[in-house]
Amino acid sequence: MTTDAAAARMVEALTAVGIPNMLVGSYSRNYYAIPRSTKDVDIVIELPSQVLLAELASRIAPEFVMDAQITYETITGNVRHIIRCPGSAIVVELFILGNDEFQRHRFARRREVRIPALNATINLPTAEDVVIQKLRWGRPKDLDDVLDVLAVQAGKIDHAYIEDWCRRLNILDRYLAVRATVPEI
Repeated sequence: MTTDAAAARMVEALTAVGIPNMLVGSYSRNYYAIPRSTKDVDIVIELPSQVLLAELASRIAPEFVMDAQITYETITGNVRHIIRCPGSAIVVELFILGNDEFQRHRFARRREVRIPALNATINLPTAEDVVIQKLRWGRPKDLDDVLDVLAVQAGKIDHAYIEDWCRRLNILDRYLAVRATVPEI
């Protein structure tokens, strides 16, 4: 199975069992910048009931196996479920939407888009919200992603929105430093 097929299959399964979802990580970055390869699928989910998670596990088996142990994402503290595709390096991470104000706002603003590589219509965060989340993580590769999204989306980005959230999240200096280095494409 390819990573694209895994992403499409997982979004289809989540939707089928009634779990609101949003594809994030490399897929959202790739939509707004020059695509690069990825071996993982990151999805934020709103989980109204644990029963739905059990339904999901049944629906995706045997193609996928959900780890019994949950983990936590360090920036937001969100619960994370790891799903593996036996016989491949593909990993799907389901991040349960928590109470973090920005995360909830980002999820509410998600938009439905058609991704030809997945042959599917999926929910993605806006370009601005991709930038803000990458700035929050602040790793060198995330800052490179911010640079790429800002360069490719030049003229379409709502900088006032980004600056407002960055101010609230105490990362405005980081944003302004990256923005100052954006090349013209």
